[in-house]
Amino acid sequence: MQVEISRRRFLQGSVALSVVGGVGISSENLFSSGMESSHKIPESITTKTGSGNAKLVPTLCEMCVNKCAAIARVENGVVTKLDPNPSFPKSKNMLCPRGNAGIQALYDPDRLKYPMIRVGKKGEGKFKRVTWDEAYDAILNGTDKFKGLKQILEEEKDNRSTFVFCAGEGMAEHTFKTFYTGFGSANWLNHASLCLRTVVSGYGVTLGAYPQADLDNAEYIIMAGANRAEAIVTPDTMDFFKRTKGRGAKLICIDPRFTNTAAKADKWLAIKPGTDLAFVLALTYVVLTEELYDKEYVKKYFNGFEEYKNHILNNAYTPEWAETITGIKKDDIYTIARDFMKHAPKAVYYPGRRSTFSKNDFQLRRAMAIFQALSGGIDNQGGLVFGKKLPLKGHEVIAPMYAQAQGVNVDRKKGGGHGYADCAVVSGGGSWLAFRNRVLEGRNPYPVRGMFVYKHNPIMNMPNRAKTEKFMKDLDLTVVIDTMPSDTAMFADVLLPECTYLERTDPVKTFGGVEPSIAVRNKVIEPMFETKPVIEILRGLTEKISKPLFEITKKYDEDVQDDIADRGEEEVYAEFDLTIPFKHSQEELNEHAVSGYPGAAEALKKYGVYYPEREKYFKRVSLNEYQYYPENARYYSVTGGKPKTNSGKVECNLKTLSRKGVDPMPTWHDEYEYKVPEGKFRLLTGRHAQFTQSGTANNAMLHDLIHENYIWINKRVAKQKGIKFGDLVEVTSNAGSIRIKAYPTEKIAPDQVFFIHGFGEESEALTWAYRSGGNDNAIIEDILEPVYGGAAMHETNVEIRKV
Repeated sequence: MQVEISRRRFLQGSVALSVVGGVGISSENLFSSGMESSHKIPESITTKTGSGNAKLVPTLCEMCVNKCAAIARVENGVVTKLDPNPSFPKSKNMLCPRGNAGIQALYDPDRLKYPMIRVGKKGEGKFKRVTWDEAYDAILNGTDKFKGLKQILEEEKDNRSTFVFCAGEGMAEHTFKTFYTGFGSANWLNHASLCLRTVVSGYGVTLGAYPQADLDNAEYIIMAGANRAEAIVTPDTMDFFKRTKGRGAKLICIDPRFTNTAAKADKWLAIKPGTDLAFVLALTYVVLTEELYDKEYVKKYFNGFEEYKNHILNNAYTPEWAETITGIKKDDIYTIARDFMKHAPKAVYYPGRRSTFSKNDFQLRRAMAIFQALSGGIDNQGGLVFGKKLPLKGHEVIAPMYAQAQGVNVDRKKGGGHGYADCAVVSGGGSWLAFRNRVLEGRNPYPVRGMFVYKHNPIMNMPNRAKTEKFMKDLDLTVVIDTMPSDTAMFADVLLPECTYLERTDPVKTFGGVEPSIAVRNKVIEPMFETKPVIEILRGLTEKISKPLFEITKKYDEDVQDDIADRGEEEVYAEFDLTIPFKHSQEELNEHAVSGYPGAAEALKKYGVYYPEREKYFKRVSLNEYQYYPENARYYSVTGGKPKTNSGKVECNLKTLSRKGVDPMPTWHDEYEYKVPEGKFRLLTGRHAQFTQSGTANNAMLHDLIHENYIWINKRVAKQKGIKFGDLVEVTSNAGSIRIKAYPTEKIAPDQVFFIHGFGEESEALTWAYRSGGNDNAIIEDILEPVYGGAAMHETNVEIRKV
């Protein structure tokens, strides 16, 4: 069958999906809009919402990381409407444009529909359709085009670490990681080093946890480098901005650009990129010298306060000093420091929720956490809150020890120095850039020959695209599990199609916070075509590969050989059986996870959400407002203000870091100063509320709202260069070049440029995303934040010329 979608009519909300006669599909046009399906759908279906009988299914959105609750309307097996679910405290009866566009993700004609294996050159995008068993067999045994697991592990004598596993953010990331744990590799890479690693870690080592900002009750907020009014439109965003501009909360926006957030702020200060650390150190100087801090809190909950105070004062981190570095006037720094402490503890220095900006980002986040703690605004209403979590029960996994598997792929510095060659700390999520570059430069203690990729698009999402393409081309075996034919999918040897989020039940998730709850993504309709949820994909794969791979382990693992001699092969194999974690359905696992809460499983099916006392607490209080917990039952404080570090104190001076070559206290270095060579521009990048990185780039509904990204360039500079609005310009760096249309504006400094991330896909299988706009990671240089190996996104200088 073939499903034809009228894009214009779909965007008008009344698209008809016409099912026509069977069409043969060759290996040349597997990614066309043709949809050959074993899924039983009516001869003629429409996504226009009807007024007849419908099934309403509570579920969770996957169009961004926020996971808002939705109710899907299903008519005759077709999802015709997604409405907000009022039962979820986190999303508060709201579904943004991305959430509403989830239907298009389900019915996208370009989506992956069946298993495929590569028949052309790697990266060429030529595949042939196969059965699931043929796909699994290709992964195990290879084809004439690529090697399989058996051959590679035989050649590497069962070094499981020769395979790397990577995953994007998602509720089923844990399911995929369970496979990685059982497989036995030491190399796990997730999105963290391209996202929140330095933020989470900076707050983690200082306060013991990455807290949430209680924006509902804060009276004074410093929001730096976070464009909440534009980048992520969530209920707390909307509620917060109802209170700014003199309506109950004072907002200070610190950002190089005049953003939508800056427009809604009481004061906007244009800071030089990468100098936020100097700004925070100067604020701290004022608070310490004028003794504005909460002395009682500091005495009770600070470690190393006197050392930190002396560090700040002795280095003379004055507002006068910071003015020359940041571009923010000293009087503004004095005023903000004083005003922040006047409103404490209901004052928030917003922690941030996006990627690493500069090489000093980890120390910036440490400085922000300490400054916040000086106000006493930790674990209290209107400040930073830890919140409460409703714990879930775990399920059976396996973590066998493979004697031949080598350790984490890192290099120690030569000459007895501290830390690692690439970064000081290797976290659980690894460092994508450091790992990739070590492989390319041949600095590995062992070869990396294969990769399993789940819901991740490193070709698009990692700085220096050219290097990532080379990295992936050199691999012997790449298996990609995804819903869309992304740029990364084009480099796969085997493509395994996951069903979309509306076609599967995902692992139940607990959401901590002031109003904690448990929520679940319920399956709305049966999977279309030959797609499967990842748990079923891994069930079939492990059934195929588990025993053959154990046979290889038996050959090379002397411990296993001795064990078999002592206990017998059947008993030993049970510890290596990769199928064990996937024997139960996701629904069964979810019921077990919430079995400690009477009535939770039933509530999750009925409402999609569970929290204790829901029946007692939940009620509608106005047209679009609901109560989840009464004020006196909310978890604004769970520790009485005590940090969650092992010491129970705010850690100002982490001497253990110095042994890794890292400053034990936030310190400014001259190398951090903002410098842009004459004739060049500092490239800034960011997010937009209607797109989620490259994941939604092909969504026709969202694409119609913003069909391509434009590069912001200062209007006066553009005039000098003869660049007008819409002109095509070439942007070049040491990493590569792109072409993108220009947007001259006064909202950005003369030596800076900016454009939105997530555009410029090169996969021809993506109808709407293909070469639509420019890809920032094609020109962002692979510059590492030195502590956790985060990708420093705002350290690249570029040149611009009109085409």
